[in-house]
Amino acid sequence: MKRPLLTALLYAALTLGANPAAAIDPETRQIILDMRVDDMRKLKILEEPATLVSSEFEDIDGNKMTFADTNGQFRLVNFWATWCAPCREEMPALDALQLELGGEDFRVLTIATGRNRLSGIHKFYAEADVTNLPILLDPKGKLATRMGALGLPVTVLLDREGREIARVTGGADWASENAIAVLQALMEE
Repeated sequence: MKRPLLTALLYAALTLGANPAAAIDPETRQIILDMRVDDMRKLKILEEPATLVSSEFEDIDGNKMTFADTNGQFRLVNFWATWCAPCREEMPALDALQLELGGEDFRVLTIATGRNRLSGIHKFYAEADVTNLPILLDPKGKLATRMGALGLPVTVLLDREGREIARVTGGADWASENAIAVLQALMEE
């Protein structure tokens, strides 16, 4: 009984050792940092990718999801709320970004955190003509808290393995040419 467990642990350790968390090359990191203008100046790129401890949230039907459900894609995760003015202001740009870059390799995940009525989210999406973004929920704010999203909006960029590589605190024009160029540079890394 101990042997299979030991074998599994050894295999996991070897796998982790063979695939270290790759940091962004320092030269490339500096190029990306130098590219940032306007709202993208707020983008903080981590020195090393950060592994997320837990990432559970819900879809509109109450089904539990995690970021692992979308591993293999580069994700822009935006924590927002219907009562947050900067959140509401940036949502159309996030919608446009999903339309522009969304597909097999990239996805915008907007997670309404805290107390947000589903009817209010639907009403806001209709008023703002948001049609390309999912409605995802963090009703008790647990995920946002664990990820350090203490004020709203907060946007976290996850690599294809689900590790945090960068974040922006506050609103941003995610559909700007600069934001798209910075995101594409990060995805190529």
